[in-house]
Amino acid sequence: MIKPKPPERLEKRLARVAREQGVDQERLRRWVSFLALCGALDRAIQAGDLAGYYLKGGVAMELRFAERARATKDLDLGMEGTRVSRLQSLSAALSAGFDQFTFRIKGPTRDMEQADTIRVLVALQYRTRSWQTIEVDLGPANVDRVDLIEPKVRGLVELGIPVTSPVRCLGLAEQVAQKLHACTGPAAADRARDVLDILLIDTLGQLNYAETADAARRVFGARATHAFPPTFVMPPEWGPELETLALELDFTLSTAVEIEGRFREVIQLLERCGAER
Repeated sequence: MIKPKPPERLEKRLARVAREQGVDQERLRRWVSFLALCGALDRAIQAGDLAGYYLKGGVAMELRFAERARATKDLDLGMEGTRVSRLQSLSAALSAGFDQFTFRIKGPTRDMEQADTIRVLVALQYRTRSWQTIEVDLGPANVDRVDLIEPKVRGLVELGIPVTSPVRCLGLAEQVAQKLHACTGPAAADRARDVLDILLIDTLGQLNYAETADAARRVFGARATHAFPPTFVMPPEWGPELETLALELDFTLSTAVEIEGRFREVIQLLERCGAER
């Protein structure tokens, strides 16, 4: 009698699916981790233990646009409450696990005072094996618009594990407005990639100028660091980073001059659209 083969371990399945789908293995692993954590949060919402949350930052971009977006290693969450209460809510949600994933907050947390954010490390385990540790930034939830997004990333179905869908993401107009504020303001030194994120959304035909102009006026007004529309002069040191990233993403604009020129055009279109309303 032929014995049935033992079930394929998730690690081996991950390597096989990544190879078959042509997806970077570690990027696929992170997508699994991010969605497993979202699954735990969704269960907490359904149980009435969590008021809500939304993804923002690079993860929200990846789940919307898959490999067209740049890869990110940390998970940005918006949650209601103080930094202390957000951490308590996250801990409670993760304690119930998701499917065969369990979670543990490890190490000291880090308060990011200026951004009203707390940074934590979350260790994931699948069944009895360590899976991955991810960095989670818990920021405030201060927007009304949340989009329910069907993840566009490849390989999740083929892995044969439960996938959280749809996922709760910050509204796209609000996300663009926040990125525009961040990369044109006084603390913009390390925000070069926001420029390409905005241009990607524009290139894919997903930038709603009217909604984004309204969101930008709200964001710029609330944060009160500089005026909308902003004046944009790209720092010279951003050029090599953006050109390298544009090449990696097979972007339509390839030179720093082209990127800066189109970004200024987008700002002008937002200004014009806002003035017409």
